[in-house]
Amino acid sequence: MKIAFSPCPNDTFVFHALVHGLVPGAPSFEVTYADIDITNRLAAEGSGPEVLKISYAALPWVLNDYALLPCGGALGRGCGPLVLTRGGASGSEDAAAALSGRRVAVPSDRSTAYLLFRLWAAKHVPGGVGEIVVMPFHEIMPAVQSGKIDAGLVIHEARFTYPSYGLSLLVDLGSWWEADTGLPIPLGAIIARRSLDRDALAGWIRASVEYAWAHPEASRDYVLSHAQEMDPAVAQAHIDLYVNEFTANLGEDGYAAVAGLLGRAAKEGLVPQFDLAALR
Repeated sequence: MKIAFSPCPNDTFVFHALVHGLVPGAPSFEVTYADIDITNRLAAEGSGPEVLKISYAALPWVLNDYALLPCGGALGRGCGPLVLTRGGASGSEDAAAALSGRRVAVPSDRSTAYLLFRLWAAKHVPGGVGEIVVMPFHEIMPAVQSGKIDAGLVIHEARFTYPSYGLSLLVDLGSWWEADTGLPIPLGAIIARRSLDRDALAGWIRASVEYAWAHPEASRDYVLSHAQEMDPAVAQAHIDLYVNEFTANLGEDGYAAVAGLLGRAAKEGLVPQFDLAALR
């Protein structure tokens, strides 16, 4: 069976046992490691693997072919995307207004990060931003630092490393979302083709998560080998933040968060209209 997910520490930590034959009864998996923008497009084109990690924001485009699995993804509190600049007061209205007409780099035009940014910018950036530039997330902070880009929307370990680039936090979109809705932040979803046995897949993925928690040292070399020269302490902080109770089971709060985000986005015309019942 084919599966695609990112080389980020949370994904390699979660799927280590599954792809290394450590989950009893699970089939063997052929892995593609890819940036979220690539997996989003693979799913939308219908040419992707049987199982993928994509942005929750990309779900409305793929629900005819793929179903959301209730485990393995990234959803939580205090873990949202950040908008960074080279200067400006954190969270100030003047700083937000300064984004009007500016160039902003984003990791994917169908990412949850970008969807949250659009919802926030509609309320806080007069006249809207200027040009949106899609680039791999690990290139965004250097582009902001060099002045190639005016601001950057960052995810993953950038939450821990942006001060080393001399950048300033303009807004924490996760904190904004939580304050606005009271809901956790849906970031990355695990999806599977609707022709598959989703209950079995969910069971294998949940078993992989539980193995990772029970044997954290087992995946260490695998995680670091894919972590793009990340400091081990940063990699562990990344795992601690993004792998949580929602990774094992979305639960009612998780489904409410996904429905809340995508329902609002559909109402505002940012994603296609779809039946919220298709999320289950």
